[in-house]
Amino acid sequence: MDEILLVEDDHMLGRALTAALAQEGWRVVHCEDAPAARAVLIDHAFVAVLLDLGLPQGSGLDVLAAMRARYDPTPVLVITARDQLSDRVRGLDAGADDYIVKPFQRDEMLARLRAVLRRSRGAVTPMLHWRDVEIDPAARVVTRGGERVALSANELRILLTLFEARGRVLGREQLQARLYGSDGGVGSNTVAVYVHQLRRKLGDGVVVTEHGHGYRAGDES
Repeated sequence: MDEILLVEDDHMLGRALTAALAQEGWRVVHCEDAPAARAVLIDHAFVAVLLDLGLPQGSGLDVLAAMRARYDPTPVLVITARDQLSDRVRGLDAGADDYIVKPFQRDEMLARLRAVLRRSRGAVTPMLHWRDVEIDPAARVVTRGGERVALSANELRILLTLFEARGRVLGREQLQARLYGSDGGVGSNTVAVYVHQLRRKLGDGVVVTEHGHGYRAGDES
């Protein structure tokens, strides 16, 4: 049976979510603080993590950052009472796959969980290459000349989005939606900043600007 990690310090909500997930056929491991979550994630394989941001003895962002720092690709659905755009952006930047704001309906939570699982299972792709750059989408690892390159979560999202759409030009709005969902309020030059960083780290031609249209992955060579 597939296991889901639920990290939620509200005992009553944790029990309700555990029951809802069990009804859908998942086995649930429930942690109520950040240290317990970090510990169980080291030696257990989960299909997904439901992660509250406000936790005792740490934050959900700390748990998420620790996962992504060791290249753990497990999909994460953030559960939060924080409805400010800046909080949601921080969660997505740290590597969350989606978020849901409390209070929420059971059916919406289950639908979002199924969606992140579908995206995760559909994301297994062959290795991607550009010159001496190699991208492993499943492991979320990028190397250049055989050396691992440290990319932020959003730099990696931009890179993967462009290379998985190789041959097509993607507009700034499309890439921005990939980063932050359908919400507005982020700077209009956000994508350009990430593209600049990718070129600095991986080479000038890794992302090509099509003026007036958007961006595309660099040509294969």
